[in-house]
Amino acid sequence: MNIVLASGNRGKLTELAALLAPLGIGLQSQAELGVEPAPEVGLTFVENALDKARHASRLTGLPAIADDSGLVVPALGGAPGIRSARYAGDDADDQANNAKLIGALAGAGPNPDAHYYCALVYLRHPEDPAPLIGTARWHGTILREPRGSGGFGYDPLFYLPALGCTAAEMAAADKNRLSHRGRAVAALIEALRGELAAQP
Repeated sequence: MNIVLASGNRGKLTELAALLAPLGIGLQSQAELGVEPAPEVGLTFVENALDKARHASRLTGLPAIADDSGLVVPALGGAPGIRSARYAGDDADDQANNAKLIGALAGAGPNPDAHYYCALVYLRHPEDPAPLIGTARWHGTILREPRGSGGFGYDPLFYLPALGCTAAEMAAADKNRLSHRGRAVAALIEALRGELAAQP
């Protein structure tokens, strides 16, 4: 079975393709199939993931997988939230987004709570009424000074008290196992495995 990944991100493609291969599933990115990204107009991570998957499935005729994820800071009313990648503007880089986050938290007290959130969805076809959805949260706090050189996004500010490090200071294998995305992927893979096992 072939599935389209509603993303042009090579890292996501490589990671997911390796996990899906044992199930007999081949994965192609929408970029390889000439599909432009869907506009992100939903109000939640799940809505955006569903919109991306529906768009890719409709244009390719294939089942689709998509994710949407970001950082949620309750002290900021949930921001950066679904705008995590564009928090400081549509063309902002990680450094600009991190600087805006630190500035926004100026009066919030030390190390405010935060969590990363990931919604990962699988659509069998564009009108699929019962998609498979894996979600996960990764809880931590926000530092005012970045630490670590690994990861991306808000990882240098995302501190894990139980581990005594930021996400940017973790080994990649540990981060992939513990993170919001890693656990959402595991949940979706388990659901897919159950569905495939139930097929005659």
